[in-house]
Amino acid sequence: MRLPTDRSHHVAVLALDGVVAFELGLPHRFLRAGALEPGAPGRPTTGPAPYEVTMCTLDDGPVTTSAGYAALPTHPRSVVATADTVVVPGITNSPIVSEGRLPDELRALAATARPDARWLSICTGAFVLAGLGRLDGREATTHWAHAAAFARHFPAVTLTPDVLYVDHGDVLTSAGNAAGIDLLLHVLRRDLGTEDANRVARGAVVAPWRAGGQAQFIERPVPAGPGPGGASATGSTRAWALERLDEPIGLSDLAAHAGMSVRTFTRRFRDETGETAGAWLGRARLDRARHLLETTDLPVDRVADEAGFGTAASLRQHLAAAVGMSPLAYRRTYRAEPA
Repeated sequence: MRLPTDRSHHVAVLALDGVVAFELGLPHRFLRAGALEPGAPGRPTTGPAPYEVTMCTLDDGPVTTSAGYAALPTHPRSVVATADTVVVPGITNSPIVSEGRLPDELRALAATARPDARWLSICTGAFVLAGLGRLDGREATTHWAHAAAFARHFPAVTLTPDVLYVDHGDVLTSAGNAAGIDLLLHVLRRDLGTEDANRVARGAVVAPWRAGGQAQFIERPVPAGPGPGGASATGSTRAWALERLDEPIGLSDLAAHAGMSVRTFTRRFRDETGETAGAWLGRARLDRARHLLETTDLPVDRVADEAGFGTAASLRQHLAAAVGMSPLAYRRTYRAEPA
């Protein structure tokens, strides 16, 4: 998502009764971090902060958090109607989770959101997005402990409980608690770039990527269950490929794993992901290379080999096309400490 330059991107955090206290503060902590303020190292000296974060409730009154204390909204619920992004943190002891039932006032408030608003959920906040129908026919994740209830309440959603987050662009879901941090850092990377996301992560003393991060999220995900005619969905093949990025994988290999002809696999893959298998595989390998550059001291040629690019020259070409940097410059940018 390209953020506006003349104003802050408005993020409305919708706190429901029983909101998980830890998750409630995450959007403000990461999206309104001091490292993103005008004049901070690496940031423009003038202009608005990239994000404005507000918090609202269903009735404009306080809500009881999972920690037992009350949280007061900073703004009226009407902010949902103007928000660029709406974040729903996890909730506990709620019929939304136990029964999959949303109150009418929640549906009414969600209906006021802009059609182009982006929705994010943390942990059991995914129950809200599913209850609103925003995840129908899509893949999503939530806290593993609530996976069975989620699958029971929302059979129209393909649940993938063993990933940190799932990104559809307009709707993003994450697993429990700390996975919300991974999701917000991912959003920062998409919105502002790697350098800003890494700077915020350093300030919060968290890893910008979790170990094996490229295999722990699904971007433009695909269904994981059986497809028409009983053939394996391409989602399982995608997961298989992510574990073998250092190996030569061709279209015929992917089709064979999925148990399809190359022609059928190509059509199914594009239908499910919106891109070709080759484009997806190249992006997955680039994510892997970026992760290794950021978190290891491996030589560039070893990074290229581990990510499946084969040669350092090939990695340089792909990385330059994606982010405009050489591998060494990318590594220096990530590890550069603020002055």
